[in-house]
Amino acid sequence: MRTPIHLADLSPCPFLPPTDEPQTAAAMRRHGKNRGPAFYEAALTCGQSLWLQGLPAQAMLQINRAFGADLASDDPVLESWPLPYPAMAWVMVERTEDQFIGNPRRHFQHLATRMVEPRKELRTWRAWACWWMSRLIFPDYPADEEQIANEGIAEPTFAVISAQLAKTGHPGEVEIWASVCDQLGERK
Repeated sequence: MRTPIHLADLSPCPFLPPTDEPQTAAAMRRHGKNRGPAFYEAALTCGQSLWLQGLPAQAMLQINRAFGADLASDDPVLESWPLPYPAMAWVMVERTEDQFIGNPRRHFQHLATRMVEPRKELRTWRAWACWWMSRLIFPDYPADEEQIANEGIAEPTFAVISAQLAKTGHPGEVEIWASVCDQLGERK
């Protein structure tokens, strides 16, 4: 049996599948264009591996990829690994100051405003939901004000994100996200 990978000061994310294999994003290539349940679980597992290697920004990118998977709301993988809003928030909260994370607020703003198909609308609102969480976790991190001004972007409210997730997302998705926001201390 292999010893689980992790750095001495990092605990596994409780919202991601366990792994004992060091992985990089290249591990996801084996899925090709298939973005179904196996892709979803593999992206989450890769995210855990990257987290345990001390790479929170790369872990977040894999969690982003999982949000883009093509899953039915009753897919069995979601019973084991519900939509990863708690995992995304956990990685942002638990990373240490010396670990690169970039500016998640800008990252999610750009992701939401530059989304492409497939499932563009759903993925856009999931990105805005993660943007909202990043604002709560990193209140001093700036938005991309230049993009907002030049492209006339209106940052959505909690109510707008909730309504759009209710319209485009899975049953119960708003509740998962809102619960994380409540734990972070704010909905507004």
